[in-house]
Amino acid sequence: MEVRSQIAMTFHLDKCIGCHTCSIACKNIWTDRQGTEYMWWNNVETKPGTGYPTRWEDQTNYNGGWELQNGKLQLKSTSRSKIVPNIFHNPSMPTMDDYYEPWTYKYQELFDAPEGDDQPTARPISMVTGEHIDIEAGPNWDDDMSGSPVYAENDPNLDALSADVRQQMFEIQRLSFFYLPRMCNHCLNPACVASCPSGALYKRGEDGIVLVNQQRCRAWRSCIAACPYKKVYFNWSTGKSEKCILCYPRLETKQPPACHHSCVGRIRYLGNVLYDASRIEEVASVPKEQLIEAQRSLILDPNDPEVIKAAKENGIPDGVITSAQESPVYQFVKSWKLAVPLHAEFRTLPMLFYVPPLSPVMSGSDGDITSNETEDLFHEIKESRVPIQYMAEILGTGATAPVEYALRKQFAVRMYRRQLTVGDVDEATADRALFEADCTREEAEAIYRLTSLVKYEDRFVIPPAQREQAIEMIKDPLDHKQSTGFGFSSPPMRV
Repeated sequence: MEVRSQIAMTFHLDKCIGCHTCSIACKNIWTDRQGTEYMWWNNVETKPGTGYPTRWEDQTNYNGGWELQNGKLQLKSTSRSKIVPNIFHNPSMPTMDDYYEPWTYKYQELFDAPEGDDQPTARPISMVTGEHIDIEAGPNWDDDMSGSPVYAENDPNLDALSADVRQQMFEIQRLSFFYLPRMCNHCLNPACVASCPSGALYKRGEDGIVLVNQQRCRAWRSCIAACPYKKVYFNWSTGKSEKCILCYPRLETKQPPACHHSCVGRIRYLGNVLYDASRIEEVASVPKEQLIEAQRSLILDPNDPEVIKAAKENGIPDGVITSAQESPVYQFVKSWKLAVPLHAEFRTLPMLFYVPPLSPVMSGSDGDITSNETEDLFHEIKESRVPIQYMAEILGTGATAPVEYALRKQFAVRMYRRQLTVGDVDEATADRALFEADCTREEAEAIYRLTSLVKYEDRFVIPPAQREQAIEMIKDPLDHKQSTGFGFSSPPMRV
Protein backbone atom coordinates (compact mmCIF):
# COMPACT_ATOMS: atom_id res chain seq x y z
CA MET A 1 0.00 0.00 0.00
CA GLU A 2 1.56 3.26 -1.19
CA VAL A 3 -0.33 6.02 0.61
CA ARG A 4 -0.29 9.49 -0.93
CA SER A 5 -2.20 12.70 -0.33
CA GLN A 6 -4.29 14.37 -3.04
CA ILE A 7 -6.17 17.65 -3.06
CA ALA A 8 -9.77 16.85 -4.03
CA MET A 9 -12.94 18.89 -4.57
CA THR A 10 -16.70 18.49 -4.41
CA PHE A 11 -19.23 20.67 -6.26
CA HIS A 12 -22.82 20.55 -4.98
CA LEU A 13 -24.83 21.05 -8.18
CA ASP A 14 -28.12 21.41 -6.32
CA LYS A 15 -26.81 24.73 -4.96
CA CYS A 16 -25.27 26.21 -8.13
CA ILE A 17 -27.15 29.33 -9.30
CA GLY A 18 -25.20 29.84 -12.54
CA CYS A 19 -23.88 33.29 -11.63
CA HIS A 20 -20.45 32.70 -13.26
CA THR A 21 -18.69 34.53 -10.42
CA CYS A 22 -16.19 31.67 -10.23
CA SER A 23 -15.35 32.01 -13.93
CA ILE A 24 -14.82 35.76 -13.74
CA ALA A 25 -12.64 35.47 -10.62
CA CYS A 26 -10.40 32.98 -12.40
CA LYS A 27 -10.36 34.96 -15.64
CA ASN A 28 -9.33 38.21 -13.96
CA ILE A 29 -6.49 36.58 -12.06
CA TRP A 30 -4.92 34.08 -14.46
CA THR A 31 -6.04 34.46 -18.10
CA ASP A 32 -6.07 38.17 -18.83
CA ARG A 33 -2.87 38.05 -20.91
CA GLN A 34 -2.19 37.98 -24.64
CA GLY A 35 -2.77 34.50 -25.99
CA THR A 36 -5.18 33.52 -23.21
CA GLU A 37 -8.20 35.46 -24.42
CA TYR A 38 -10.21 32.34 -25.27
CA MET A 39 -9.12 30.38 -22.19
CA TRP A 40 -11.56 29.71 -19.38
CA TRP A 41 -9.83 27.56 -16.81
CA ASN A 42 -13.13 27.60 -14.93
CA ASN A 43 -16.41 27.77 -16.82
CA VAL A 44 -20.07 27.08 -16.05
CA GLU A 45 -22.15 25.21 -18.60
CA THR A 46 -25.89 24.73 -18.97
CA LYS A 47 -27.11 21.15 -19.24
CA PRO A 48 -28.64 19.99 -21.52
CA GLY A 49 -26.17 21.81 -23.75
CA THR A 50 -23.11 21.39 -25.92
CA GLY A 51 -20.65 22.92 -23.44
CA TYR A 52 -17.27 24.53 -24.02
CA PRO A 53 -15.55 23.68 -26.27
CA THR A 54 -18.49 22.50 -28.36
CA ARG A 55 -19.45 18.87 -27.64
CA TRP A 56 -16.32 18.30 -25.55
CA GLU A 57 -17.89 15.11 -24.18
CA ASP A 58 -17.93 13.45 -27.61
CA GLN A 59 -14.69 11.45 -27.52
CA THR A 60 -15.42 9.85 -30.89
CA ASN A 61 -14.44 13.26 -32.22
CA TYR A 62 -11.81 14.44 -29.73
CA ASN A 63 -10.34 11.06 -28.69
CA GLY A 64 -9.57 12.18 -25.16
CA GLY A 65 -8.88 10.01 -22.13
CA TRP A 66 -7.97 6.34 -21.95
CA GLU A 67 -9.38 3.15 -23.40
CA LEU A 68 -8.84 -0.54 -22.75
CA GLN A 69 -7.08 -2.45 -25.52
CA ASN A 70 -6.48 -6.12 -24.84
CA GLY A 71 -6.92 -5.44 -21.15
CA LYS A 72 -4.34 -2.63 -21.04
CA LEU A 73 -4.83 1.12 -20.75
CA GLN A 74 -3.99 3.08 -23.89
CA LEU A 75 -4.35 6.76 -24.72
CA LYS A 76 -7.02 7.35 -27.32
CA SER A 77 -5.43 10.40 -28.89
CA THR A 78 -1.81 9.46 -29.36
CA SER A 79 0.80 6.72 -29.38
CA ARG A 80 4.47 6.38 -30.27
CA SER A 81 3.59 5.97 -33.93
CA LYS A 82 1.35 9.08 -33.95
CA ILE A 83 3.62 11.58 -32.15
CA VAL A 84 5.76 12.64 -35.12
CA PRO A 85 2.96 12.77 -37.76
CA ASN A 86 0.87 14.89 -35.38
CA ILE A 87 3.54 17.52 -34.69
CA PHE A 88 2.10 20.07 -37.10
CA HIS A 89 -1.51 18.92 -37.17
CA ASN A 90 -3.33 17.06 -34.43
CA PRO A 91 -6.67 15.93 -35.83
CA SER A 92 -8.15 15.44 -32.34
CA MET A 93 -7.40 18.92 -31.07
CA PRO A 94 -10.27 21.46 -30.86
CA THR A 95 -10.14 24.32 -33.32
CA MET A 96 -10.97 27.98 -32.79
CA ASP A 97 -14.48 27.24 -34.05
CA ASP A 98 -14.92 24.64 -31.31
CA TYR A 99 -14.00 27.25 -28.73
CA TYR A 100 -14.91 30.73 -29.99
CA GLU A 101 -13.06 33.67 -31.47
CA PRO A 102 -12.49 36.02 -28.52
CA TRP A 103 -13.56 39.61 -29.00
CA THR A 104 -13.59 42.99 -27.37
CA TYR A 105 -15.15 46.30 -28.40
CA LYS A 106 -13.61 49.29 -30.10
CA TYR A 107 -14.54 51.73 -27.37
CA GLN A 108 -12.62 54.56 -29.03
CA GLU A 109 -15.45 54.81 -31.55
CA LEU A 110 -17.68 56.07 -28.73
CA PHE A 111 -15.42 59.08 -28.32
CA ASP A 112 -14.31 59.67 -31.93
CA ALA A 113 -17.72 59.30 -33.59
CA PRO A 114 -18.76 62.45 -35.48
CA GLU A 115 -21.66 64.49 -34.18
CA GLY A 116 -24.99 63.15 -35.44
CA ASP A 117 -28.56 62.24 -34.58
CA ASP A 118 -27.83 58.57 -33.83
CA GLN A 119 -26.22 57.00 -30.79
CA PRO A 120 -22.61 55.87 -31.46
CA THR A 121 -21.81 52.23 -30.74
CA ALA A 122 -18.65 50.29 -30.00
CA ARG A 123 -18.31 47.61 -32.66
CA PRO A 124 -16.94 44.18 -31.71
CA ILE A 125 -13.42 43.39 -32.90
CA SER A 126 -11.46 40.15 -32.78
CA MET A 127 -8.83 39.93 -30.06
CA VAL A 128 -6.80 37.70 -32.39
CA THR A 129 -6.82 39.62 -35.68
CA GLY A 130 -8.04 43.05 -34.54
CA GLU A 131 -10.62 43.06 -37.35
CA HIS A 132 -14.36 43.66 -36.98
CA ILE A 133 -16.27 40.40 -36.48
CA ASP A 134 -19.84 39.16 -36.18
CA ILE A 135 -20.14 37.43 -32.81
CA GLU A 136 -21.32 33.85 -33.32
CA ALA A 137 -20.24 32.01 -30.17
CA GLY A 138 -18.95 32.46 -26.64
CA PRO A 139 -17.74 30.48 -23.63
CA ASN A 140 -21.35 29.84 -22.49
CA TRP A 141 -23.29 30.63 -25.62
CA ASP A 142 -26.05 28.18 -24.69
CA ASP A 143 -26.55 29.69 -21.23
CA ASP A 144 -30.05 28.81 -19.92
CA MET A 145 -31.09 27.55 -23.39
CA SER A 146 -32.44 24.18 -22.27
CA GLY A 147 -35.12 24.12 -24.95
CA SER A 148 -32.95 25.32 -27.81
CA PRO A 149 -32.89 23.04 -30.87
CA VAL A 150 -29.47 24.51 -31.73
CA TYR A 151 -27.68 23.76 -28.47
CA ALA A 152 -29.58 21.54 -26.05
CA GLU A 153 -30.64 19.02 -28.68
CA ASN A 154 -26.99 18.57 -29.72
CA ASP A 155 -25.88 17.49 -26.24
CA PRO A 156 -23.99 14.20 -26.82
CA ASN A 157 -25.39 12.76 -23.56
CA LEU A 158 -28.83 12.68 -25.17
CA ASP A 159 -27.67 10.02 -27.62
CA ALA A 160 -28.25 7.31 -24.99
CA LEU A 161 -31.93 8.25 -24.64
CA SER A 162 -34.73 6.91 -26.78
CA ALA A 163 -36.34 9.18 -29.34
CA ASP A 164 -39.53 9.36 -27.25
CA VAL A 165 -37.69 10.41 -24.08
CA ARG A 166 -35.69 13.01 -25.98
CA GLN A 167 -38.87 14.46 -27.44
CA GLN A 168 -40.49 14.55 -24.00
CA MET A 169 -37.53 16.48 -22.55
CA PHE A 170 -38.20 19.34 -24.94
CA GLU A 171 -41.93 19.59 -24.35
CA ILE A 172 -42.77 22.92 -22.75
CA GLN A 173 -44.03 21.42 -19.48
CA ARG A 174 -40.82 19.40 -19.05
CA LEU A 175 -38.26 22.05 -19.88
CA SER A 176 -35.59 22.09 -17.22
CA PHE A 177 -31.88 22.63 -16.91
CA PHE A 178 -29.07 22.71 -14.40
CA TYR A 179 -25.61 24.21 -14.26
CA LEU A 180 -22.34 22.30 -14.51
CA PRO A 181 -19.25 24.23 -13.30
CA ARG A 182 -16.06 22.73 -14.70
CA MET A 183 -12.35 23.11 -14.11
CA CYS A 184 -9.26 20.91 -14.25
CA ASN A 185 -9.94 17.73 -12.26
CA HIS A 186 -6.27 17.22 -11.28
CA CYS A 187 -6.78 13.54 -12.02
CA LEU A 188 -4.97 10.63 -10.41
CA ASN A 189 -4.38 9.11 -13.86
CA PRO A 190 -4.11 12.26 -16.01
CA ALA A 191 -4.05 11.63 -19.74
CA CYS A 192 -2.46 15.04 -20.33
CA VAL A 193 0.62 14.09 -18.26
CA ALA A 194 0.95 10.70 -19.95
CA SER A 195 0.68 12.16 -23.46
CA CYS A 196 3.37 14.86 -23.20
CA PRO A 197 6.49 13.82 -25.17
CA SER A 198 8.69 16.42 -23.45
CA GLY A 199 7.53 15.64 -19.90
CA ALA A 200 6.40 19.21 -19.29
CA LEU A 201 3.24 18.21 -17.42
CA TYR A 202 3.61 16.66 -13.99
CA LYS A 203 1.76 16.00 -10.73
CA ARG A 204 3.17 17.56 -7.59
CA GLY A 205 4.12 14.76 -5.24
CA GLU A 206 2.92 16.46 -2.07
CA ASP A 207 -0.66 17.28 -3.15
CA GLY A 208 -1.28 15.91 -6.65
CA ILE A 209 -1.83 19.27 -8.37
CA VAL A 210 -1.17 18.95 -12.11
CA LEU A 211 1.09 21.69 -13.49
CA VAL A 212 2.90 22.60 -16.73
CA ASN A 213 6.62 23.32 -16.71
CA GLN A 214 6.67 26.21 -19.15
CA GLN A 215 10.40 25.93 -19.83
CA ARG A 216 10.10 22.28 -20.89
CA CYS A 217 6.93 22.70 -22.97
CA ARG A 218 7.70 22.37 -26.69
CA ALA A 219 4.21 23.00 -28.10
CA TRP A 220 3.51 19.39 -29.04
CA ARG A 221 -0.10 20.04 -27.91
CA SER A 222 -0.62 16.34 -27.24
CA CYS A 223 -1.95 17.29 -23.82
CA ILE A 224 -4.81 19.29 -25.32
CA ALA A 225 -6.05 16.35 -27.37
CA ALA A 226 -5.46 13.82 -24.58
CA CYS A 227 -7.41 15.68 -21.89
CA PRO A 228 -11.01 14.42 -22.26
CA TYR A 229 -12.34 17.42 -20.31
CA LYS A 230 -10.49 19.87 -22.60
CA LYS A 231 -9.00 21.83 -19.72
CA VAL A 232 -5.52 22.27 -21.21
CA TYR A 233 -5.13 25.20 -23.59
CA PHE A 234 -2.55 26.42 -26.09
CA ASN A 235 -1.25 29.97 -25.76
CA TRP A 236 -0.84 31.15 -29.33
CA SER A 237 1.32 34.07 -28.22
CA THR A 238 3.94 32.18 -26.19
CA GLY A 239 3.68 28.84 -27.97
CA LYS A 240 3.13 27.00 -24.68
CA SER A 241 0.35 25.01 -23.05
CA GLU A 242 -1.44 26.38 -19.98
CA LYS A 243 -4.04 25.04 -17.56
CA CYS A 244 -5.62 25.51 -14.15
CA ILE A 245 -3.01 25.45 -11.37
CA LEU A 246 -5.62 25.23 -8.58
CA CYS A 247 -4.30 28.58 -7.34
CA TYR A 248 -1.50 26.75 -5.57
CA PRO A 249 0.14 29.99 -4.34
CA ARG A 250 -3.11 30.57 -2.42
CA LEU A 251 -3.29 26.99 -1.14
CA GLU A 252 0.24 27.27 0.20
CA THR A 253 -0.90 30.19 2.34
CA LYS A 254 -4.04 28.33 3.57
CA GLN A 255 -6.38 30.15 1.17
CA PRO A 256 -8.80 28.30 -1.15
CA PRO A 257 -8.59 28.79 -4.93
CA ALA A 258 -10.13 32.03 -6.20
CA CYS A 259 -13.06 30.24 -7.86
CA HIS A 260 -13.85 28.45 -4.59
CA HIS A 261 -13.46 31.57 -2.47
CA SER A 262 -15.74 33.67 -4.69
CA CYS A 263 -18.53 31.08 -5.09
CA VAL A 264 -21.83 32.82 -4.31
CA GLY A 265 -23.85 29.62 -3.88
CA ARG A 266 -21.18 28.07 -1.63
CA ILE A 267 -21.32 24.91 -3.68
CA ARG A 268 -17.58 24.23 -3.54
CA TYR A 269 -15.74 22.11 -1.01
CA LEU A 270 -12.02 21.37 -0.91
CA GLY A 271 -9.89 19.04 1.16
CA ASN A 272 -7.25 16.36 0.77
CA VAL A 273 -7.80 12.62 0.72
CA LEU A 274 -5.41 9.73 1.22
CA TYR A 275 -5.30 7.11 -1.53
CA ASP A 276 -3.40 3.98 -2.50
CA ALA A 277 -1.22 4.97 -5.46
CA SER A 278 -0.21 1.34 -6.11
CA ARG A 279 -3.76 0.55 -7.31
CA ILE A 280 -4.20 3.37 -9.85
CA GLU A 281 -3.69 1.22 -12.95
CA GLU A 282 -5.80 -1.59 -11.49
CA VAL A 283 -8.70 0.74 -10.70
CA ALA A 284 -8.54 2.60 -14.03
CA SER A 285 -8.71 -0.74 -15.86
CA VAL A 286 -11.92 -2.14 -14.36
CA PRO A 287 -15.06 -2.49 -16.51
CA LYS A 288 -16.92 0.74 -17.18
CA GLU A 289 -19.85 0.01 -14.86
CA GLN A 290 -17.48 -0.59 -11.92
CA LEU A 291 -15.39 2.55 -12.25
CA ILE A 292 -17.20 4.74 -9.70
CA GLU A 293 -17.07 2.24 -6.85
CA ALA A 294 -13.53 1.25 -7.79
CA GLN A 295 -12.41 4.86 -7.57
CA ARG A 296 -14.10 5.19 -4.19
CA SER A 297 -12.22 2.09 -3.01
CA LEU A 298 -8.98 3.83 -3.95
CA ILE A 299 -9.64 6.49 -1.30
CA LEU A 300 -8.46 5.27 2.11
CA ASP A 301 -9.96 5.77 5.54
CA PRO A 302 -7.76 8.45 7.17
CA ASN A 303 -8.79 7.21 10.64
CA ASP A 304 -7.63 3.64 10.01
CA PRO A 305 -4.47 2.95 12.12
CA GLU A 306 -2.93 0.88 9.31
CA VAL A 307 -3.49 3.70 6.80
CA ILE A 308 -2.01 6.24 9.21
CA LYS A 309 1.04 4.02 9.76
CA ALA A 310 1.55 3.51 6.01
CA ALA A 311 1.11 7.23 5.37
CA LYS A 312 3.79 8.14 7.91
CA GLU A 313 6.14 5.53 6.46
CA ASN A 314 5.65 7.18 3.06
CA GLY A 315 6.63 10.58 4.45
CA ILE A 316 3.19 12.15 4.85
CA PRO A 317 3.30 14.62 7.80
CA ASP A 318 0.88 14.45 10.72
CA GLY A 319 -0.77 17.75 9.71
CA VAL A 320 -1.69 16.37 6.28
CA ILE A 321 -3.16 13.23 7.85
CA THR A 322 -5.19 15.35 10.28
CA SER A 323 -6.57 17.50 7.48
CA ALA A 324 -7.57 14.35 5.57
CA GLN A 325 -9.53 13.22 8.64
CA GLU A 326 -11.44 16.50 8.59
CA SER A 327 -11.88 16.67 4.80
CA PRO A 328 -15.43 17.44 3.59
CA VAL A 329 -14.63 15.70 0.31
CA TYR A 330 -14.07 12.40 2.10
CA GLN A 331 -17.51 12.75 3.71
CA PHE A 332 -19.30 13.46 0.42
CA VAL A 333 -17.48 10.84 -1.66
CA LYS A 334 -16.65 7.96 0.65
CA SER A 335 -18.78 8.18 3.80
CA TRP A 336 -22.10 9.36 2.34
CA LYS A 337 -21.58 8.41 -1.34
CA LEU A 338 -23.35 11.58 -2.37
CA ALA A 339 -20.72 12.78 -4.84
CA VAL A 340 -19.60 11.05 -8.04
CA PRO A 341 -16.93 11.87 -10.65
CA LEU A 342 -17.73 13.51 -13.98
CA HIS A 343 -17.54 11.02 -16.85
CA ALA A 344 -15.56 8.41 -14.97
CA GLU A 345 -15.56 6.34 -18.18
CA PHE A 346 -12.71 8.52 -19.43
CA ARG A 347 -10.60 6.56 -16.91
CA THR A 348 -8.50 9.51 -15.74
CA LEU A 349 -9.76 9.10 -12.13
CA PRO A 350 -10.76 12.76 -11.68
CA MET A 351 -10.45 14.29 -8.23
CA LEU A 352 -13.39 16.64 -8.71
CA PHE A 353 -16.68 15.09 -7.59
CA TYR A 354 -20.24 16.31 -8.14
CA VAL A 355 -23.38 15.99 -6.02
CA PRO A 356 -26.19 15.43 -8.59
CA PRO A 357 -28.92 18.10 -8.61
CA LEU A 358 -32.57 17.44 -7.84
CA SER A 359 -34.77 18.65 -10.70
CA PRO A 360 -38.40 19.85 -10.67
CA VAL A 361 -41.06 17.15 -10.47
CA MET A 362 -43.65 16.54 -13.16
CA SER A 363 -47.10 17.66 -12.01
CA GLY A 364 -50.58 18.14 -13.38
CA SER A 365 -53.16 20.85 -12.68
CA ASP A 366 -56.92 20.61 -12.27
CA GLY A 367 -58.32 24.10 -11.94
CA ASP A 368 -56.66 25.73 -8.95
CA ILE A 369 -55.30 22.43 -7.66
CA THR A 370 -51.83 21.25 -8.62
CA SER A 371 -51.02 17.62 -7.90
CA ASN A 372 -48.07 15.34 -8.53
CA GLU A 373 -48.48 12.66 -11.17
CA THR A 374 -47.60 9.95 -8.68
CA GLU A 375 -47.84 9.52 -4.93
CA ASP A 376 -44.74 7.35 -4.69
CA LEU A 377 -42.40 8.37 -1.86
CA PHE A 378 -39.54 9.17 -4.23
CA HIS A 379 -41.68 10.55 -7.06
CA GLU A 380 -39.46 13.63 -7.37
CA ILE A 381 -36.68 11.36 -8.54
CA LYS A 382 -38.57 8.89 -10.70
CA GLU A 383 -40.77 11.55 -12.29
CA SER A 384 -38.28 14.41 -12.47
CA ARG A 385 -38.13 16.53 -15.59
CA VAL A 386 -34.50 15.57 -16.20
CA PRO A 387 -34.48 11.80 -16.84
CA ILE A 388 -32.29 9.73 -14.53
CA GLN A 389 -30.69 8.10 -17.56
CA TYR A 390 -29.55 11.48 -18.88
CA MET A 391 -27.99 12.35 -15.52
CA ALA A 392 -26.37 8.92 -15.44
CA GLU A 393 -24.67 9.55 -18.77
CA ILE A 394 -22.93 12.56 -17.22
CA LEU A 395 -22.25 11.38 -13.68
CA GLY A 396 -22.81 7.62 -13.66
CA THR A 397 -20.89 6.15 -16.62
CA GLY A 398 -24.32 5.31 -18.02
CA ALA A 399 -25.46 3.41 -14.90
CA THR A 400 -28.36 4.95 -12.98
CA ALA A 401 -27.64 3.32 -9.59
CA PRO A 402 -24.94 5.72 -8.27
CA VAL A 403 -26.91 8.81 -9.33
CA GLU A 404 -30.24 7.53 -8.02
CA TYR A 405 -28.61 6.60 -4.70
CA ALA A 406 -27.29 10.16 -4.27
CA LEU A 407 -30.61 11.73 -5.28
CA ARG A 408 -32.65 9.50 -2.96
CA LYS A 409 -30.41 10.34 -0.03
CA GLN A 410 -30.66 14.07 -0.77
CA PHE A 411 -34.43 13.85 -0.98
CA ALA A 412 -34.61 11.83 2.24
CA VAL A 413 -32.59 14.50 4.06
CA ARG A 414 -34.99 17.11 2.70
CA MET A 415 -38.00 15.18 4.03
CA TYR A 416 -36.25 14.70 7.37
CA ARG A 417 -35.68 18.44 7.74
CA ARG A 418 -39.26 19.26 6.66
CA GLN A 419 -40.51 16.94 9.38
CA LEU A 420 -38.41 18.83 11.94
CA THR A 421 -38.99 22.40 10.79
CA VAL A 422 -42.15 22.64 8.69
CA GLY A 423 -44.16 19.75 10.03
CA ASP A 424 -45.87 18.81 6.77
CA VAL A 425 -44.13 15.40 6.78
CA ASP A 426 -44.91 13.01 9.62
CA GLU A 427 -42.13 11.25 11.51
CA ALA A 428 -43.01 7.79 10.15
CA THR A 429 -42.75 8.99 6.54
CA ALA A 430 -39.45 10.74 7.22
CA ASP A 431 -38.02 7.63 8.87
CA ARG A 432 -39.21 5.47 5.98
CA ALA A 433 -37.54 7.81 3.49
CA LEU A 434 -34.28 7.73 5.43
CA PHE A 435 -34.40 3.92 5.65
CA GLU A 436 -35.06 3.49 1.93
CA ALA A 437 -32.26 5.94 1.15
CA ASP A 438 -29.76 4.06 3.32
CA CYS A 439 -29.43 7.00 5.70
CA THR A 440 -29.72 7.44 9.46
CA ARG A 441 -30.99 10.50 11.32
CA GLU A 442 -27.46 11.21 12.53
CA GLU A 443 -26.10 11.06 8.99
CA ALA A 444 -28.96 13.20 7.68
CA GLU A 445 -28.20 15.83 10.30
CA ALA A 446 -24.50 15.81 9.35
CA ILE A 447 -25.36 16.17 5.63
CA TYR A 448 -27.75 19.01 6.41
CA ARG A 449 -25.14 20.88 8.43
CA LEU A 450 -22.38 20.47 5.85
CA THR A 451 -24.62 21.63 3.00
CA SER A 452 -26.87 24.26 4.62
CA LEU A 453 -25.12 25.58 7.72
CA VAL A 454 -21.53 25.02 6.68
CA LYS A 455 -18.85 27.46 7.79
CA TYR A 456 -15.92 28.66 5.74
CA GLU A 457 -13.38 26.56 7.62
CA ASP A 458 -15.54 23.45 7.20
CA ARG A 459 -15.86 23.88 3.42
CA PHE A 460 -12.14 24.38 2.89
CA VAL A 461 -9.88 22.11 4.90
CA ILE A 462 -6.50 22.87 3.37
CA PRO A 463 -3.56 20.69 4.40
CA PRO A 464 -0.46 22.50 5.68
CA ALA A 465 2.08 23.21 2.95
CA GLN A 466 5.41 21.41 3.11
CA ARG A 467 7.91 23.98 1.93
CA GLU A 468 10.78 21.50 1.98
CA GLN A 469 8.90 19.26 -0.49
CA ALA A 470 7.65 21.84 -2.98
CA ILE A 471 10.11 23.41 -5.40
CA GLU A 472 7.41 25.92 -6.36
CA MET A 473 7.56 27.35 -2.83
CA ILE A 474 11.22 28.28 -2.91
CA LYS A 475 10.41 31.61 -4.52
CA ASP A 476 7.99 34.30 -3.47
CA PRO A 477 4.62 33.61 -5.18
CA LEU A 478 4.48 37.04 -6.82
CA ASP A 479 8.03 36.76 -8.13
CA HIS A 480 7.36 33.19 -9.25
CA LYS A 481 4.12 34.11 -11.02
CA GLN A 482 5.75 34.79 -14.37
CA SER A 483 7.61 31.48 -14.57
CA THR A 484 5.11 28.73 -13.85
CA GLY A 485 1.84 28.14 -15.54
CA PHE A 486 0.97 31.62 -16.69
CA GLY A 487 3.84 33.34 -18.49
CA PHE A 488 7.58 33.80 -18.68
CA SER A 489 10.31 35.85 -17.09
CA SER A 490 12.02 35.53 -20.49
CA PRO A 491 10.44 34.95 -23.91
CA PRO A 492 10.56 31.43 -25.40
CA MET A 493 13.28 30.63 -27.91
CA ARG A 494 12.02 30.08 -31.42
CA VAL A 495 13.97 28.35 -34.15
